[in-house]
Amino acid sequence: MGGMWCRVTFYVYGIGVTIMTYLQLAYLHLASIVPAMLLGSSLMVLRKGTPQHRLAGRAYMVLMLATAVTTLWMPAQVGPQVIGHFGFVHVLSFVTIVAVIGAWRAIQRRDVATHRKIMIRLYIGAFGVAGAFTLMPGRMIHDWLFG
Repeated sequence: MGGMWCRVTFYVYGIGVTIMTYLQLAYLHLASIVPAMLLGSSLMVLRKGTPQHRLAGRAYMVLMLATAVTTLWMPAQVGPQVIGHFGFVHVLSFVTIVAVIGAWRAIQRRDVATHRKIMIRLYIGAFGVAGAFTLMPGRMIHDWLFG
């Protein structure tokens, strides 16, 4: 897959600075999404409101933000690139950022119902919808898993 080796380059006053390859960004993305998935799954079934839940929830939110921000640097590999390197899949990244902020603000207001609703939808969206996109033909994870 040729696109896997593209580089993320920033241009400052006409000088290009390359920070990471797509593959390096993909590994960084996986390093945040895999523990987020495990932590999110445990948060869904464990007792809510405990100090452990709060600590794990904070870690989950940080991991989800790291995951979403990392994907913003990754060019769309499947489907059209709509604005710059952004494709339709990047909408999920922005939705994740907004959802994490919304869930955090809700729990700070002690609005547990809104917090719960946002977190459940974020979990389903991140690991159901985005996870399904990951397995689409032409995507790197699909190629790794299915050749």
